[in-house]
Amino acid sequence: MEIHLARRRASYGIDSPGTLFGFACALISLTVGAVIGERAVIRLALTVFALCCAGSVALYLYATKSGKFRVWSEILDEVFLRGDERVLDLGCGRGAVLIAAARRLRTGRVVGIDLWRTQDQSGNAESRTVRNAAAEGVADRIELCTGDLRRLPFADSTFDVVLSSLAMHNIMRPADRVTAIDEAVRVLRPGGRVFVADILGTAKEYRRRLTELGMTAVRVRPLGWRMWFGGPWVRTKLVTAVKPF
Repeated sequence: MEIHLARRRASYGIDSPGTLFGFACALISLTVGAVIGERAVIRLALTVFALCCAGSVALYLYATKSGKFRVWSEILDEVFLRGDERVLDLGCGRGAVLIAAARRLRTGRVVGIDLWRTQDQSGNAESRTVRNAAAEGVADRIELCTGDLRRLPFADSTFDVVLSSLAMHNIMRPADRVTAIDEAVRVLRPGGRVFVADILGTAKEYRRRLTELGMTAVRVRPLGWRMWFGGPWVRTKLVTAVKPF
């Protein structure tokens, strides 16, 4: 695996730390209630809920600390990068996908764009991503910029591949997410490919818009339990498409 899971030296934080904090608070409350509850049936019910919540915490931690790395390593294997491409990572955060892609390049470059919001990822900052890239030995293959996914600061047909992992759902309005998809297609070169992994039912939106834009080979597939952020109700799906010549 190109991502070198066992030798990862950088720190990538926790995705949506507020969500994980909510799971943890619920687990503590349920556990306390199960211990001090006066009625046996209530203690039993709270214990069951606490165990379910503990499972959600475990799944969330696995997805954000390990699962997404393994899944994206497999996705990038499918991309078959030659090594000279120009790649864009939308909402790059601390650089998990950015750096994994950079490892597969020789003369190419990966550009990462983000608003660097800590509510989306713990410790999210451009300086942190720079340090992570240096720690992983790919600093010479990445470029970073601050910007809005709805208004990308790049010319038309600039990139061979556009990637995005768990970022676009943070754009609250569906119409604005459509705009972000429009921008991703605009900056993609003819023959270029887009790979967007996201949660919360957004895959249907992306597939519909990509189809409307005339993209070909538009596909959606689930990425499996390794990217369940708390349980099967927060599944990640991958949307892929190719820009026609």
